[in-house]
Amino acid sequence: MDFSLTTLFVVPSSQSTLPTTGSTQNLTAGQFGIFDNAYATTATGTIATKPYIYLAQGRGNTYLQASKRSDKISKTGIVKWYYVAGNATALNQITDIGNFNVKCGEYVTLTLRAHSSYIDTLYFNGFTRSVTVQAPCCDCGADPCDTVDAEGLVNKLIAKLGEAAPGINPDNISFSNFYTFAKVGTGANAKLRITGKALTKYGQPCDVAAFPYEYDRMWFNAFIFQGPATTADFIVPDACDVVAQVVTSQRSSYPTGTSEEIAQLEKDYYSYQAAYLKHLYRMGGYNDNFESYVAANTTYNTFYIKFKPANEEYTWGDYIVEDAMVIVAVPTGSLSTAIKTMLETYLGTAEDFSPIAIFPTTTTTTTTP
Repeated sequence: MDFSLTTLFVVPSSQSTLPTTGSTQNLTAGQFGIFDNAYATTATGTIATKPYIYLAQGRGNTYLQASKRSDKISKTGIVKWYYVAGNATALNQITDIGNFNVKCGEYVTLTLRAHSSYIDTLYFNGFTRSVTVQAPCCDCGADPCDTVDAEGLVNKLIAKLGEAAPGINPDNISFSNFYTFAKVGTGANAKLRITGKALTKYGQPCDVAAFPYEYDRMWFNAFIFQGPATTADFIVPDACDVVAQVVTSQRSSYPTGTSEEIAQLEKDYYSYQAAYLKHLYRMGGYNDNFESYVAANTTYNTFYIKFKPANEEYTWGDYIVEDAMVIVAVPTGSLSTAIKTMLETYLGTAEDFSPIAIFPTTTTTTTTP
């Protein structure tokens, strides 16, 4: 587990430049700056010569407390230094089913099993449901039972998957709640494309003390086999009788640096830098120390500096030396670039921990049944 004492700085979207004069005491409410060992502003051209630096931000409420400031950050004490580029657009999973090996008139079952944090709280081992269709009849060729009309089979699967769940129970959920279905290609090259839908976005409640944000994504498995639906688990397909190929062309991903995520971090790390009234209460009037600088509908780049505070001397004892962590969330743009450049000048190149798109899709022609 990570026991680093963490300080979070959220740079206001209204701030466009770093301060170039004054000290930490001159920071206005919310203003973020980088300072040298003498508490003076520093610049890219001179920061490399400093024994250590501070990151600081002005407070709105200064009663019994000064500006919010990090511990001493020295280039020799860095444990880990990385950044995550913000990307509010999450990828949805895309899976194609094609290269059918089905004979005319055979029954084929497609089973989909979806997972997400909320889905798995409703359904044991994911939302699992199956559809069974009969392959179209063949009426031409030397051997009418040899191959199947792949396009016709995909059309039948799409039609079956598009049916609404039985209305006996109003809580029944249809496939359309979590997936979209399309036919890709024509003739023998026709494939069924299954795309996971984006998760429903839950709003922030008025309760300041609530912690509603969580990292979540929707992903699924697809199984296709001959015969009716089965309650047996799907572990290993029959290698001697592969009904179709299931290929995931794009995996789902998490959004990064959204306003909701950064607002949650403000709550998580609030008490670490509050001089008093460290608890968050449900009634906002009791939280005078809590200040939020997150702007709605804004994407943030986040910088993480894990370090051992400079000039700290420890004698032997029955304890573990605790390091510190600084997180700086900056709206994407020129100021984020300037902060990254200055910090890299002092700390070296930051590791890029930004999520990457896995199995990117290729452009194909799509038709509908």
